[in-house]
Amino acid sequence: MPESPPPLERSIGLWQATALNVANMVGIGPFITIPMFIAAMAGPQALVGWVVAAVLVFCDGLVWSELGAALPGSGGSYHFLSRIYGGTRFGRLIPFLFIWQFAVSGTLEMASGYIGAIDYLAYIRPDITDWPIPGGPATLAAIAVLAMTAVLARPIGFLGPLSVALAVGTIVTVSVVIVSGLFHFRPELITFPPDAFRLDSRFFAGLGGAMLIAIYDYLGYYNVCHLGDEVVEPGKTIPRAVVISIVVVASIYLCMNTVIIGVVPWQQAMVSKNVAAEFMQTIYGREVAVAFTLLVLWTVAACLFAIHLGYSRVLYAAARDGDFLPVFARVHPVHRYPWVALLGLGVLTAVFCYRPLPQVIDAAVTVRIVIQFIGQIVGLHLLRRRLPAERMPFRMWLYPLPSLVALAGWLFVLGTSKLEALGLAAAVLVSGVVVFLARDAWQRRIGTAEDPSR
Repeated sequence: MPESPPPLERSIGLWQATALNVANMVGIGPFITIPMFIAAMAGPQALVGWVVAAVLVFCDGLVWSELGAALPGSGGSYHFLSRIYGGTRFGRLIPFLFIWQFAVSGTLEMASGYIGAIDYLAYIRPDITDWPIPGGPATLAAIAVLAMTAVLARPIGFLGPLSVALAVGTIVTVSVVIVSGLFHFRPELITFPPDAFRLDSRFFAGLGGAMLIAIYDYLGYYNVCHLGDEVVEPGKTIPRAVVISIVVVASIYLCMNTVIIGVVPWQQAMVSKNVAAEFMQTIYGREVAVAFTLLVLWTVAACLFAIHLGYSRVLYAAARDGDFLPVFARVHPVHRYPWVALLGLGVLTAVFCYRPLPQVIDAAVTVRIVIQFIGQIVGLHLLRRRLPAERMPFRMWLYPLPSLVALAGWLFVLGTSKLEALGLAAAVLVSGVVVFLARDAWQRRIGTAEDPSR
């Protein structure tokens, strides 16, 4: 195992941690997914999906909170799975599979933000598709990825306050939507198609699709867990940041989605590529809508800033512990940030910017369900048996009910996912097992396999 590098600086407090979560959660998500979300159930009854997804996310957030408080460290899920399942050959397989799927799901998630931002940039500059750029608008998205990577090449002490500033811009953006929508709200626009609430197979299939999109928008409630080595008093800060961010963002989302379809008819919103810009244009005209679109792009930057920062620590932690390429454990000699991990994520994300947005969103959620979300729930129950109560600073309320609700929710979303996304998830899982076994066999053959008791 490579020598452990010096510890990272602990300078992220409660408000900075919450800001990173909120910026990650809000971001571009609702601005690009509202059309797909409404289309999933062909009507405003899709708002039920927001509520059900919020319950699932809150319950799952309690799982993350308990794990993050008991096992604080860089890497989030990777760190948790390594500590819980490690010690046997199978135990080494679980964290490896997480990193393997993370290389796909994490970068897909980030790429979706950059891809979605292009549609809003196109609202400002409709001629963007005519620009003589190889690869078209997707190349602009890839360039933006590399620019964000350069911004993040800074010490965490600088990035913490910057995250608060970016989150403030995010709150301003969504507040403008909510306040404007409330003053121009037309309840007669929210009409439901016939049999909208008939509880048949079509309803539940649509509900699963709406939940998947809503969960995509909620992703990031756990972002602070990826930075556990850099959080002040993680046993208290992590649970508080997770719970606060979920409650705040769930309230924002429900209000924002309701007021948008109370201004833009849901039949029109369902096919829009930049629904927030159309919303503002309906109320104030194009000039104001263009100015607002700049705020949307600021919000995108805040989201991608938070995600890229947190996810880079996952690769760093895996490499530091010997479960990934050692080069990703390198930190800047002066400012102590994992520069190779930042760059690696940036390159992978830029590659995925050339994929269609709906496929990217479906895959970003589905691929991570089995190993990350379900694996953590099972892991929490195992951890409860091993650690005494005094070593777990936060314990979820009404245990084990929230974890069981989260488990049922993830299984429902998985069971209603599209076949293409399920196929990709299965391919990632199977290929990960094959690569792990081949890697393990090679290490044993050359005599460099790690001690299974590690």
